[in-house]
Amino acid sequence: MERAAIIGIGQTKYEKEKDGIFAELVYEATSRALDDAGMKIKDIDNVVTISNDFWDGRTISCMAVADAAGCHGKDASTVECDGAFGAFYGLMRVLSGYNTTLVVAHSKVSEGNPRIISNAAFDPIYERSLGLDAISSSALQARAYMKRFGITEEQCALVSVKNHKNARNNPYTQLPLDITVEDVMKSPKLADPIKLLDTSPITDGACAVIFAVEGEAKKWAKKPIWVKGVAHCTDAYRLGERDLTYSTALESAARKAYQMAGIANPSHEIDIAEVYDAFSYMELMWYEALGFCGKGDGGKLIESGKTQMGGELPVNPSGGVLSAHSVLVAGLARIAEAALQLRGEAGKRQVPGAKVALAHGINGVCAQQHCVWILASEK
Repeated sequence: MERAAIIGIGQTKYEKEKDGIFAELVYEATSRALDDAGMKIKDIDNVVTISNDFWDGRTISCMAVADAAGCHGKDASTVECDGAFGAFYGLMRVLSGYNTTLVVAHSKVSEGNPRIISNAAFDPIYERSLGLDAISSSALQARAYMKRFGITEEQCALVSVKNHKNARNNPYTQLPLDITVEDVMKSPKLADPIKLLDTSPITDGACAVIFAVEGEAKKWAKKPIWVKGVAHCTDAYRLGERDLTYSTALESAARKAYQMAGIANPSHEIDIAEVYDAFSYMELMWYEALGFCGKGDGGKLIESGKTQMGGELPVNPSGGVLSAHSVLVAGLARIAEAALQLRGEAGKRQVPGAKVALAHGINGVCAQQHCVWILASEK
């Protein structure tokens, strides 16, 4: 199987309410990715768009962005999942015969009602009528996790403080904040134990990434970023049928991605990680399932400073999803940010000497599904 690499990256600025329609966001991200790779749309063999009828408020939502993504006259597909999963499909297309694939995700969360939309993810007979949504269900998970392992609200708050501070160095992100643990603790409570500053914002934006086989990557890219390993795994659908305190699905996906990439000790062999922190407690849980620390030690790891900028394993130097959460786009943005780090082109948020990076996306209620990517600057 031929090697594949990322050769083009494009992001819009992530904002609370962006002007323009979906197609304009997609066109901007796509154009930037093509310019970054030094390509024209005619050089792209295959296009994967990432959209969702619920979030876009229309059926067959991919049709609204097809022209803007350059789909005319090309094989094109759409994925209704987080961008990390859409990228996985795009990678498969490249490895199965296409030389180049453009993957682009968009979302205008500001035009919908996240609570109503996320409520629709639950079983329509037994659970939807309870009024559960992304925030209240995550509060159940957070409380279960904290109770089992003795994780404190203050430890969760440290994630928010770290990531919003990192966001101050990212020109694309939405919420660069200088806050303290006390600020997080005093912010309005949404669903115990989750507070306003424990949550990610409503965000509009788009991101595009171009994948290429090795021959094309060497032709176009000055510094291709190689895909070393990738895997995904899905847990049970209903919350009552899975362990909410630990993600076996993420552990399984990470183990497979590490094996593919030849990584034996992730906490020492990975230089930076971009993980999907929709809520502050999630980052601590993901530390554990990704093998950065032992079960229940996520709180201790954040307190140690290891995941800070300047630490041994900086996590979310971009500011993470807590600082900009464009649904469907966020996982693809993690891949884009990881690739920028490996290029040495992350600006003020650059981690010096980064050569191996992890990017992570989630999908479903309380992160039912996980997708893990291992990227490297060298083959």
